[in-house]
Amino acid sequence: MNGASPVIDPVENAPAGDAFYTPTSPLPGGTPGDPVHSRRLDNNVAALESGENRLVLYRSQDVRGKAVSTSGIIVLPDRDEHPVPVGGFPLITWAHGTVGVANSVAPSRDRSDTGASPMNAYPNGLLNSFLRRGWAVAMTDYEALGTGTEEHLHPYLLGASEANGVLDIVLTARRLFRGAIGEEYAIVGHSQGGQAALFAAHHAPERVESGLVGVAAIAPSNHSLGLVRLGAKDAKTGEGFAFTPLFLAGAIGGEPSIVPAQVLSDAAFDLWPQVRHLSRAELSDPLSWGGIKGNAQFRGTYPDGPNDHQQLFDQELARMNPDVEIKVPVRITQSDDDKRVFASFPALLKGTNDLVDELNETNKKHGIEVEYQHYTKGQVVPKDEPLGAHFTTINHDADALIDWIGRLFTRP
Repeated sequence: MNGASPVIDPVENAPAGDAFYTPTSPLPGGTPGDPVHSRRLDNNVAALESGENRLVLYRSQDVRGKAVSTSGIIVLPDRDEHPVPVGGFPLITWAHGTVGVANSVAPSRDRSDTGASPMNAYPNGLLNSFLRRGWAVAMTDYEALGTGTEEHLHPYLLGASEANGVLDIVLTARRLFRGAIGEEYAIVGHSQGGQAALFAAHHAPERVESGLVGVAAIAPSNHSLGLVRLGAKDAKTGEGFAFTPLFLAGAIGGEPSIVPAQVLSDAAFDLWPQVRHLSRAELSDPLSWGGIKGNAQFRGTYPDGPNDHQQLFDQELARMNPDVEIKVPVRITQSDDDKRVFASFPALLKGTNDLVDELNETNKKHGIEVEYQHYTKGQVVPKDEPLGAHFTTINHDADALIDWIGRLFTRP
């Protein structure tokens, strides 16, 4: 092992099946990142083929500091091909894109039988490339995604919550695999996960004592308030309105006093329970949120005359924009061909181009300027890929992204 410290693999101490995701209540005492239990991953659909996969349940916190259990997967490179280096493997903590808030769509629980399965599977090529490079990978499911209850929904796009999940699993990896996981780590995410990655980089100094070398966000979600307000005036139906209940779940996570029935119209509130059981893709069906007109989603005269609960909803949406202070190198990737997250809008709405400008202005005092990989129209071609450029950008950018991260790690 090239002079490295001996690695003692963790014991198998977790229940089998879906009981894994329900820990004893209350959680045993500890600190964020402490493993609750773990076992070798026995779900080939969720596994990365280029490494050694372990399913973990770890201690984390919600935005008010309450202890929660969060699930995920930690993967070591194949140690026959990549002996543990002195100081341990560098680590990538991965933040996944939008799948929904239902437990069944959590990446670690995916068995290729939900509407989220193609979205969960697509980034695996990039993640396997990290492993083949000799970097370990940690993949959080996020708070209450996989471990949620009827009362505790995943707080979609709630930045501090996502950051806790993305960062605390770094501590879990170090504690479970002492000697195998090194000090250096990078944060990488796509879509929802791109937004989560930026928030995680912001919160890293208070969450993980040291080791962050940089953050990379691919097509990061941004400027959600403008999107929701524009959609609320749309007289047509659209599959994109499936994001409305996800936004509301996130807003409630940040402000629990929000009452869904006071935000949503009666027709939309009738659809609200579906968010607990369906993937984002399934919520886009015409029999679900994809069948409701944009201007029929909300109660009263929103957005022009929001009631008290809708004003709180707007406040939480505004806080989801990842214009945050970051003190490490930042890389953002965006394609003009992307029809889910837009580089720019012809109207007054803001897109990723604006986010880059905002981040540069916010962080110039730290000497940070975003490295912006902006692919203009026609450079990222979806071909026959049904997920479109929003996902094909991941693979198109993979080599450049890996080179960028490699330059940041001292042992590339």
